[in-house]
Amino acid sequence: MRLAVVCPHFAPDSAPTGEVITRIVVELAARGHELHVVTALPYYEHHRVDSAWRGAPVRRERTAWGTVTRVHPFPTDKTSLPRRAAGFVAFCTLAGAAGAVGHRVDGVLAMSPPLPLGLVGWGMRVVRGGPLVFNVQDVFPDVAIELGKLTDPRLIAAARRLERVTYRRADAVTVLSDDLRENVAAKLPAAERRKVRVIPNFVDPEAIRPADRDTAYRRELGIGDQTVVLYAGNVGFSQSLDVVVEAARRLLHRTDIVFVVNGGGSGLAEVQARAAGLPNVRFAPYQPRERLAEVLATGDVHVVPLRKGLGRSSVPSKTYSILAAGRPFVTSIDPGTEVERIASASGGGTAVPPDDVDAFVAALEKLVDDEPQRREMGRRGRAWVERAVSPASVAQAYEALFAELHGRPVTAAPA
Repeated sequence: MRLAVVCPHFAPDSAPTGEVITRIVVELAARGHELHVVTALPYYEHHRVDSAWRGAPVRRERTAWGTVTRVHPFPTDKTSLPRRAAGFVAFCTLAGAAGAVGHRVDGVLAMSPPLPLGLVGWGMRVVRGGPLVFNVQDVFPDVAIELGKLTDPRLIAAARRLERVTYRRADAVTVLSDDLRENVAAKLPAAERRKVRVIPNFVDPEAIRPADRDTAYRRELGIGDQTVVLYAGNVGFSQSLDVVVEAARRLLHRTDIVFVVNGGGSGLAEVQARAAGLPNVRFAPYQPRERLAEVLATGDVHVVPLRKGLGRSSVPSKTYSILAAGRPFVTSIDPGTEVERIASASGGGTAVPPDDVDAFVAALEKLVDDEPQRREMGRRGRAWVERAVSPASVAQAYEALFAELHGRPVTAAPA
């Protein structure tokens, strides 16, 4: 098949969703398909176009499997929803113009957020043909509403209309969990709810493997044999790092524990302000992708905190990477949602209610004080990842979905 892909991030951009879609493209190419990607110039790490990519608003490159067209992302202040929305609209307009150029295709795969990329994908479908598969990583505007970032009833109503229109324009909508499927399906007419499918994210167990905790990264941070409680990833408004900072405050008397926040984002300054004066909290910026396994190995216990109400709108992809690294995690998340189910199914995590500091601290201390249990949870989590969530299986699921929409059988991968 010849497929067009439109997404907000793509390698070498460091965004988690960019790593997901990049690997899907690579796996589909390995199965013999031709792909043409429209994405943004790399900008995620510093929220500005990387210096090596400046100078042209549009760049196009040929690859062994097709092409990649990169357009300016119009990055702006992430704390301002109106400015961010304007930036998304500008990016989507430019991406839509770039995506309308090219050969006919057998299908279009669009990724959200931002939500308007679904309509960009629909425009590409109209011009270039093939069914549209719309992949929803986080459900918007639900996340913005839950966080209190979108409060104007008129804007909420407009966003809800845009959401429904976008879902209805797609031939299939893929989500990461049963929770997200229920969320999205409820916004569609009964006759169209079957179009919502679950295809989870994944991790490459070959790229991320268990490693010794005595890493060079640990030494760079000036940490000795203390137990490291690690948060690695985006520091935004969805992640409830308040509970992590409060846990560090309550555990100041435990000189054997140090908390590390590795990453960046719109909420970093606020988290740093809350942690001011806490000697057991360290902050470190994003590391190059090739150091990801080392960073993950540095943590003895990982944390996956998500604000109350967001468990049915978002599935943090870092969960899979933690398990692949053979490390246990504590998640603070809505009961009965996907990450809690992953913790239970894998045996690699412990779940507590969102923003419950008492339960969070108790779960952390239990793991800190039981090294054999940490090792066993890490072993179980790694084994679950190896059998349950691989890049090849996810790419094959997308291949099968496009084939189903075309009403034709799936071909075997080339030998």
